[in-house]
Amino acid sequence: MIQRNPNGDYPKIDKTAYVDPTAMIIGKVKIGKNVFVAPGAVIRADETKSSVSIGDGSNIQDRVIIHALGNSSVIIGENTSLSHGCIVHGPCRIGKECFVGFGSVIFKALIKDNVFIKSLAVIDGVKIPNGKLIPNGAIISTSRKIESLQSVSKEEVLFAKKVSDTNLRLVKGYKRGGMRDVR
Repeated sequence: MIQRNPNGDYPKIDKTAYVDPTAMIIGKVKIGKNVFVAPGAVIRADETKSSVSIGDGSNIQDRVIIHALGNSSVIIGENTSLSHGCIVHGPCRIGKECFVGFGSVIFKALIKDNVFIKSLAVIDGVKIPNGKLIPNGAIISTSRKIESLQSVSKEEVLFAKKVSDTNLRLVKGYKRGGMRDVR
């Protein structure tokens, strides 16, 4: 479902993107080219002066929740994967070519490019530098914890690329196959 927010802002979705009919997109949301929005995803920019922007080639998987608080934004960079059930709450910025694992939560954070976040991690109120790996179940809420983070391995970079490429193929397949699109 695509709808206006109480302020009258309506989502802007590129014609090449695919939004599953069970996804909910509300308010001042911009979805770029070749973005895949899976079943049950919720993307809300319904509070006053809130916005969400999703970069080209990114994928928002099943049951992902993205919400921006009033007077804040959520910005997702190009070719970034938000995997099943994660929560991204603004204010927040996630760079390009990142991977956010199952059930992870990100709030009030700046995530730079090429960051790989494994499952069930919590990132709250911090800035994560380029190319860092967040382990499964980690809670990263202080600069001290950031100092101990390892760099992303070649295997994780390849996995993130594979997920991104797979979801780009899904966009093309759903668009070509005549699947019902909510627009």
